[in-house]
Amino acid sequence: MAESAASFLFNQLTLFLQQEQELLGGIGDNAVYIRDELGQMRAFLRVADEKEETDPQLKEWVNKVRDITYDIEDVLETYMLKLAHLHRDEDGYKRYIKKIYASVKTLMVRHQIASDFQKIKLRMENVSKTQLRFKDIYGYKDQGSSSQTYDTRGDALLLEEEEVVGIEKPKKQLVEWLKETRDGLMVISMVGMGGLGKTTLVKKIFDDASVKANFECHVWVTVSQNFILESLLQDMINKLANEVKLRPPQNLGTMNADEMKEYVYKFLKDKTYLIVLDDVWKIDVWESIRYAFPRKSASSRIIITTRFSSIGNAACSETCGHLYDLDLLNAEDSKKLFYRKAFPRNTCPSYLKEISESILKRCKGLPLAIVVIGGLLATKKNNFEDWKMFEHNIGFELHGDDLKRMNKLLSLSYYDLPYHLKACYLYLSIFPEDYFFDKVEVSQLWIAEGFVEAKDGMLLEEVAETYLKELHNRSLIQVAHTNHDGAVWFRIHDILREYIISKSREQNIFTAITCGGEMMFPDKIRRMAIHSRLKETKEFYKLKYLRSLFWLELEDIKSLLFLQKVLSHCRLMKVLNLNKAPIESIPNEVFKLYHLKYLNLSRTNVKVIPKSIGNLGNLESLNLEGSKVTEVPIEILKLHKLRHLLVESDNDTDDDSPAWVQGLKAPYEIGSYLTSLQTLCCIDAEETDGIKIVREVGKLTQLRRLSITKLRREDGMDLCLSLVKLTNMRSLEISSINKDEVMDLDHSLSSSNFPFLGKIYLHGRLEKFPRWVYSLLGLVEVGLFWSRLREDPLQHLEDLPNLVSLVLDHFAYEGEELILKAGRKFQKLERLCLLELRGLTSVRVEKDSMPQLKHLEFWRCEGMEELPEGIEHLRNLCYLSFVDMSEKFNGRLAEQKHEGGGEEWKLAHVPRVEVWDLVNDEWKRLL
Repeated sequence: MAESAASFLFNQLTLFLQQEQELLGGIGDNAVYIRDELGQMRAFLRVADEKEETDPQLKEWVNKVRDITYDIEDVLETYMLKLAHLHRDEDGYKRYIKKIYASVKTLMVRHQIASDFQKIKLRMENVSKTQLRFKDIYGYKDQGSSSQTYDTRGDALLLEEEEVVGIEKPKKQLVEWLKETRDGLMVISMVGMGGLGKTTLVKKIFDDASVKANFECHVWVTVSQNFILESLLQDMINKLANEVKLRPPQNLGTMNADEMKEYVYKFLKDKTYLIVLDDVWKIDVWESIRYAFPRKSASSRIIITTRFSSIGNAACSETCGHLYDLDLLNAEDSKKLFYRKAFPRNTCPSYLKEISESILKRCKGLPLAIVVIGGLLATKKNNFEDWKMFEHNIGFELHGDDLKRMNKLLSLSYYDLPYHLKACYLYLSIFPEDYFFDKVEVSQLWIAEGFVEAKDGMLLEEVAETYLKELHNRSLIQVAHTNHDGAVWFRIHDILREYIISKSREQNIFTAITCGGEMMFPDKIRRMAIHSRLKETKEFYKLKYLRSLFWLELEDIKSLLFLQKVLSHCRLMKVLNLNKAPIESIPNEVFKLYHLKYLNLSRTNVKVIPKSIGNLGNLESLNLEGSKVTEVPIEILKLHKLRHLLVESDNDTDDDSPAWVQGLKAPYEIGSYLTSLQTLCCIDAEETDGIKIVREVGKLTQLRRLSITKLRREDGMDLCLSLVKLTNMRSLEISSINKDEVMDLDHSLSSSNFPFLGKIYLHGRLEKFPRWVYSLLGLVEVGLFWSRLREDPLQHLEDLPNLVSLVLDHFAYEGEELILKAGRKFQKLERLCLLELRGLTSVRVEKDSMPQLKHLEFWRCEGMEELPEGIEHLRNLCYLSFVDMSEKFNGRLAEQKHEGGGEEWKLAHVPRVEVWDLVNDEWKRLL
């Protein structure tokens, strides 16, 4: 984390020295010295970040470096703020004497920053001297990810001695795969976050007598973080030899890795074998030993357990194996396991049931947390006060001596992170419990904070997305929800969140205010999240260097007044999130925040954006989704750095317009001034001051995401001519002005115009299906709304090789029948939603159609009376729902279930089937 701060400051100082040379004078030498020292420290700081937990003195040194980098940032940005105000004021001076006054003030500012830099230089000299001693101890070579030594075996097998619960389903599946009658080697990967019980489950299978009977050799090898190839191979050879009661080769200790791999290969060549590689942290492990295992040995199996989905996929894919993504325990199994540990000899007393439920909610199905916390509470002998105290302080208890084992397991994943991901991961602790976040929101926040490193050929947003994917790959965040349009929302498990909250406090990443009453702030708060209603405080001076404010419980006028006081004290703020705040206007103090990069006013009652928005020259993200704003002033064109503009409000005329949202009336010449825009959602197509906005859009060549509404038939040609120029487009949404207006989009566009387009949503009538759409081979998501197509739209889309999600909604198709055809059609489609196709009477599923389909929804398809014919052919279907269908359909479905019953029912193969109906304006679940 300290390395991330140092790198950010190194880059900022470099830019500052380039831009401000004329104003620096004598400041320059000290600034250059500090920059160069930071540059030299960065490589060693990566090592220090990894080692600090085991060396208190090194940890103290890292904290000092972190404090210095924070102070440099404060001095630098305060200087830039003062100069900006002086220069802005100077432009308005008309008298010579005021210009002289501005020059004197500039000299005073330079004198102050010179003094501040001199003090920092002295501190930097001291830490540089101390660094030399630590370099002698630890070296300074950049070693990448953590090499810290942990003995993880005890934690990984913590549940082995317990009577585990909730493993029946995954155990049954893994055993089936192990017993598949298929010759040759097969790799099975078990993937999931730390503490899920991957090792425990696989060990139960490994020890199962019915499994062992299928293999001549079975060996368990623990890999863990500190992977040394020679040691792993020696361990494997010793265990293989022991399997057949032989002594290991006498020269084993002198063999090199290649010789040992050859020995393993020959040993296993004519045998059936089961080998477990437990706790694999790096793909290098599999790459370095995979050829030691004979591929043609009859029915041989390797099981890999890992926290990394990328490792699991890579290992099993080359042998056409299987990947099992282990899930959290359900509520019933969680309760059963918790009660077994917390009350080993008795049942749960009635007075502890409510507290038990509260604690279980925090564990969220994580077996390790349930077992460790349950075991700890068992020592409290059902004492109500002790249990209540633990519930209240669970976040602090997780770091106590009694829970060190679990805390240690959680820390493994954090310390294994590359240096640039540590700050990004800790930053996620700013979100409240059970908060769902998406990649767009998080990417913009990380960029505004300076956490994302620039890479050649990539936008910062693209780099940030790779960060998020890596955190998911490492099982540090989980998918919480997927919308019908394919948008993915993530969350952090509560136990992991408690861990990173403690690390964030320790490293001064952020401060959370979670209870009411008078607040006592720590010194020099840099980021603050307020999760509760507040009373007064006298410590506003501590907010001087605040960079980020997340205000998530702004409920009354007192809170609004408090917000204004906070903003008046923190002029260095970069991130301001007032999502859902009940405010009708933006506080004037916001427009004095020169450094502000991210402003979120979504779902507020704000109606007007004042002209002073033009003061925010560094603003990169402006989110007004769900607000009352429908127009922005011409001054917004001054925001040349603006990358993301989201202005989508609720549409109150849903019966007349197919659009989900009300767009923004854009200022004229938006295409000539806001040339950095990557996101523009949503903009009205109507003319502004005589300028056609659909033509202006074509000038915004950096656009990645565009949503445009109120399109008229006559605008179609101009829009298509503009779209030709937007070759970086990733997501496109077009809506007509009303449901009867035809969208004329069938013009000369092709896949070459949109090499990266992955998502397209069309809201409005289509006389012809745009031919260029089904030439877009990279499309992943397609949505059609109000299209009123008479031809089956599936025939136009079935050959798109990468299509994953397809939504047909609100009369998108007016025909009576849809056919899901066999053959190589929709090979990757996982989600199909057929919503409000009221003319649809039947759906026919041919055998071998849509082989990957997992999610199928029907909403208000009132003409349907029967289940889709052949629905049993969709063998991978996981979720099927029917919502507000006809009475005849619901009645017939109930009859079929009753008549068929058990495994003979057509839907017996679908794990989750739901039938909902709207009764007296309330949703009622029928199945």
